[in-house]
Amino acid sequence: MCSGKTRVGQEVAKRLGFDFIDLDREIERKEAMTIPEIFKEKGEVYFRRLEFDMLREVASRKGVVISTGGGLGANPEAMSFMKERGTVVWLRVSFENFLRRCSSKKDRPLLARGRDYLKRLMEEREEVYRGAHITVEDEGGIKTKVEKIISLISCGSSPQ
Repeated sequence: MCSGKTRVGQEVAKRLGFDFIDLDREIERKEAMTIPEIFKEKGEVYFRRLEFDMLREVASRKGVVISTGGGLGANPEAMSFMKERGTVVWLRVSFENFLRRCSSKKDRPLLARGRDYLKRLMEEREEVYRGAHITVEDEGGIKTKVEKIISLISCGSSPQ
């Protein structure tokens, strides 16, 4: 959450000549609801199931860069699924930068649960995120991160 997945993903896709898919936007389009509305009206369990179903659907496409929500990447089953089908990149951000970037966001249901919850959630999610093929630290701007990802993919990993 708030790591820059969409902006970085869009630029990586552009550089590779791939399509870019933001999974959250696909879900909102399919459900005709925002993510907060889905959380409120149908619950987090429903959303997580929908998120994985949408991942399965879009991961079958070739030549795409997919930006997932932070919760999906923290699901061990989803991480395994993604790693089997492409190159998984973790944009690692410190808790302090996460708070700074997300503090004004009103469209993130999990932010309402408070600082202690968010810190614990981030620590739990990082256990799974460490399984990503590539980790990009939160240093430099978008261009620096994109260059690093492209470079590392070129050195051996092959995105779909």
